[in-house]
Amino acid sequence: MTTHPSLNVTLGKLELKNPIILASGTVGYGEEYGRLFDLGGLGAITVKGLSLKPRAGHPAPRLCETPAGLLNAIGLHNVGLQAFLTDKLPFLRRQNIKVIVNVFGETIEEYVDLAEALSRADGVHALELNISCPNTKRGGLSFGSDLEATTALVAAVRKATPLPLFVKLSPNVPDLVPFAKACEAQGADGLSLINTVRGMAIDVDTRRPKLTTVVGGLSGPAIRPIAVRMVWEVTRAVRLPVIGMGGIAAADDAIEFLLAGASAVAIGSANFADPAVSLKVLAGLERYLLRHRVTDVRQLIGALVIDSTENQRG
Repeated sequence: MTTHPSLNVTLGKLELKNPIILASGTVGYGEEYGRLFDLGGLGAITVKGLSLKPRAGHPAPRLCETPAGLLNAIGLHNVGLQAFLTDKLPFLRRQNIKVIVNVFGETIEEYVDLAEALSRADGVHALELNISCPNTKRGGLSFGSDLEATTALVAAVRKATPLPLFVKLSPNVPDLVPFAKACEAQGADGLSLINTVRGMAIDVDTRRPKLTTVVGGLSGPAIRPIAVRMVWEVTRAVRLPVIGMGGIAAADDAIEFLLAGASAVAIGSANFADPAVSLKVLAGLERYLLRHRVTDVRQLIGALVIDSTENQRG
């Protein structure tokens, strides 16, 4: 008789039935995907970035495909706090899934107001601070690229909420480790790595940028090696659990992140190509555990084997 391996993971104060999360910005508020499959089969959903007031985002074109990737400049289009609480959260409460709300502000006070309001809402299980979005003109990257600003923001939000608090860090800095350490020192429960990488694309026939904002955020398989490397570096430097993300489209991709040190993984751009990809990744992960006779998925976390110190320098 085959014994199914344990898939439960713990991210600080947040417990998940399995390590597969739907990433912010790619599944809206879950309603469309909930019509296609049972969201309750996954560990968590992270809803798209939420601000105090509704945001229209950037004008089109704000998405374009690139080799092995997707370039976006959505501009954090969202319904705003009140509409989320009244129109979106009731649906999520009916799903057997943990709900992580990604929040965004232009000032520390806006982040704090969001955190306080969401902490009072039934059905919100954790917060993810978006301090790293590369396609907005104010807020976002300005917090994620300034160590003092990151420290002040995480400290303020930590005081404002008892919910598990994750910080989504930017890859668009020379070294993520100081930012990770600052988040740990200010009481964050975990980190999300990584957000999109700044990039641009040009239509050679018109000689014009393919995005109205010229520069946007690159996601998809093209950035996965970067993301895996950053997860490995950060998890060696801090004790916080990490949600790894960036180009996951198959079980082996997710396993790479776990071996590098991530405690869970979030699937983003691949949802557009295959709305059921998260379930396929989960099934593939379970098959891998059975094949390798691993009884608990947590045994994979940080289990990367490096033969020598020379390889670490390579």
